[in-house]
Amino acid sequence: MTRLILDALLTGRAQPFTRPGSRSGIAKTPRQEPLAATALGLAGDEQGDLRVHGGVEKAIHHYPREHYAAWLSELGEHPLLAQPGAFGENFSTTGWTEDDVCLGDFIRAGSALLQVSQGRMPCWKLSDRFGVADLALRVQQSGRTGWYYRVVEEGMVRVGRPSAVAGTHPCRLAAESAFGSVVRQAGGTRAFA
Repeated sequence: MTRLILDALLTGRAQPFTRPGSRSGIAKTPRQEPLAATALGLAGDEQGDLRVHGGVEKAIHHYPREHYAAWLSELGEHPLLAQPGAFGENFSTTGWTEDDVCLGDFIRAGSALLQVSQGRMPCWKLSDRFGVADLALRVQQSGRTGWYYRVVEEGMVRVGRPSAVAGTHPCRLAAESAFGSVVRQAGGTRAFA
């Protein structure tokens, strides 16, 4: 895996969402200024339901920009796919996918040290955001889920700056392989919250 540039750094505020009583921070906007990466995520980023979103093991969500082309092909033109942030990601890059990162890998992003903690299992909020009833399930089944980081060393991250692998886990279980196994074991039919 090579170094790559952080193409977009995104945060969102929790706000009322599509269903009564629900809140979400899935609508992310690009940030140009340096942001602190803390144990609970990026400064200025919020989640609407802390029971299932955010926290130490899901501090930062990374979604590969190259997946957008596949979604355009499958979904057709959609205004959300015109720019990074459609999937609620905090980091958008080109050059790393789920096949390239492994659970436990350490990534140096700016002065922060991150560790790949798990693949994403999107919930109904992604489906509602796009207006596609089965999108959360389709994301899971496709393996194009992105992944989460835990923050090992807090620091500053900034768009346009390089990120690189700072260490690898000795087992080298690719995020796609690990996540694909979980979805297959669950029958590939659940949209997890």
